[in-house]
Formats: sequence, C-alpha cells, structure tokens
Amino acid sequence: MKIGELAKRSGLTAYTIRYYEQIGLLPAPDKDASGQRDYDVSILTWIEFLGRLKATGMPIREMLRYAALRGKGPATDAERRALLEAHRHKVRDHVADLQANLLVLDAKIAGYADAEKRIEAENEQLSRQPLRARRTRSR
Repeated sequence: MKIGELAKRSGLTAYTIRYYEQIGLLPAPDKDASGQRDYDVSILTWIEFLGRLKATGMPIREMLRYAALRGKGPATDAERRALLEAHRHKVRDHVADLQANLLVLDAKIAGYADAEKRIEAENEQLSRQPLRARRTRSR
C-alpha cells in the first residue's frame, strides 16, 4: 500500500509516517519499481499499537526503545515485556489518580446540587406563606 493509503487507513498524516520512519518508530518500507514506499498491511497493527502507547502516555524515547528491541526479534521478548510492565504500572497509577480526582469532582458537583435543592425548598416554603409573613421574614 502506498503512503497515501496508509495515512488514510491509519489516521496518521504522510508527514508523520515519514517522521516515524526517520526516527525509527516505523521500519523502513519496501520500495516498488519506481522507488515509492510500498507498505505491507501488517504495518497497520504496529501503528495502532504505537497509538495506544502514545495515548497511555508512553514517552517517545521509550517507544523508540521498544521499537528497537522489536526490530531485534524474539531474543528481546523479556526486555520488551519488562518495558511494557513498567509502563502498565505507570498507567495504572495514572488511572488511580484520575479516579481519585473524579471522586473529588463528583463530591463538589453533589455539593452544588444539594445547595440548589436547599434553595429551591426554601423558595417553595416562602411561596406558600402569606405575603405579610414573607415581608416580616425578609426584614
């Protein structure tokens, strides 16, 4: 597949694909008879995985390290696994922090909801009182 189709199917721009090749995140593609890049469809799986690493906050330098190890083949499986396990630990910590932050937000939102209910209840009580009692109460 040509770079335009790869860009369309992967969601990356052609510029990003070339950049990823240049820095070593993507392996150099085969070239067709006219010298144009010709990608195998399997590159899409690798690009999707890189996207997930990026989305979970893995720094490019660690992605490059993983890509370099991947390029060396199965002999690096243990090292790649260790790298992913360390990243998973960071992701889990981040998710726990996000969950704690979400609890704080939920509590704050609930506080506003409770305040609104109290105001509505007070307004309803006031509207039920005769006008004279309302004037006296508001002074």
